[in-house]
Amino acid sequence: MIAGMTAGITGTQETNKMNIVQPSAPPLPADLIAKFRNIVGDKYAVTDAADISPYVTEERELFHGRSPLVLRPGSTAEVAAICKLASEHQIALVPQGGNTGLVGGQTPHHGEVVVSLRRLDKIRDVDTASNTMTCEAGVILQVAQQRAAEVDRLFPLSLGAEGSCTIGGNLSTNAGGTTALAYGVAREMALGLEVVLADGRVLNLLSKLKKDNTGYDLRNLFIGAEGTLGIITAATLKLHPKPRAIETAYVGLASPAQALKLLAISHDAHGSIVRKFGL
Repeated sequence: MIAGMTAGITGTQETNKMNIVQPSAPPLPADLIAKFRNIVGDKYAVTDAADISPYVTEERELFHGRSPLVLRPGSTAEVAAICKLASEHQIALVPQGGNTGLVGGQTPHHGEVVVSLRRLDKIRDVDTASNTMTCEAGVILQVAQQRAAEVDRLFPLSLGAEGSCTIGGNLSTNAGGTTALAYGVAREMALGLEVVLADGRVLNLLSKLKKDNTGYDLRNLFIGAEGTLGIITAATLKLHPKPRAIETAYVGLASPAQALKLLAISHDAHGSIVRKFGL
């Protein structure tokens, strides 16, 4: 959340500043670092500049951030305690998943404390009756795909960074992926969320119910919000039948207009079976 609001989670905003090495992060008081350290344990409170570097550098090294502290909580309760303490002391936080984004949104540009969700990596539940899987935010996308395949199901989100990006990051950025044509973007693949609000309260919206028409759709406020409203710590995901076969065709066309016409023909003939279509 933006620092001026009820907690200290900052927006993960894009920036036009590239190839600029930021100055050193402003120091945090030693007693405050100790309080954060008590929440996650000594091993998971990173203060050494060399160890912090991978968390503040975009993988192409186009964005270089700065942070005095990286926290690596291992549970939703620890995330909640971090947010509560940060809110009380007006400390800005930047939540981070796999650090695979290419626009600098996960980078602490102004010396914020990084909250890495990578240790929240448990798959809590796989339910083939409801075709759902409940994952913590730090589960690697490829791991979720493989777990679905083990029970003869498909979790269709797929993108180039799937071997290192995380479910929490996918939902926080509303990732599109290569199968959006058939299955939609990340927003359409989540039934429920668990979110830590900026003041440390935990909002449990984990639900397997597909036909849910009750009240406000709070879940969709957090998907695509990039951590500005709260930190996603878990999600209930939709699973689909696993395809029995996948066919790929290459077609030579003279123009984009013809490609669109072919897409329309494909949809008319096969509907949602068409998973990917590209030029």
